[in-house]
Amino acid sequence: MTTIETFHEDNIWKNRRQGDSVAFAVFDTKAEAVAAGREVAIREGAEHVIKNLDGRIAEKNSYGNDPGTIPG
Repeated sequence: MTTIETFHEDNIWKNRRQGDSVAFAVFDTKAEAVAAGREVAIREGAEHVIKNLDGRIAEKNSYGNDPGTIPG
């Protein structure tokens, strides 16, 4: 499953596919980057990982390919 990352680097908010070294989009605000990253994740049926300024994961959302039930 593809993962879309929203993160802060060099004073800019960015989106990239996890594992890629280059961002596919850049934004002035976190809100803009999160909204755009969510749209891509939904379109691609991917996971969306949103990070804080310090790089820690703040939120994860999955759009597609989730199991119907989780045993346990």
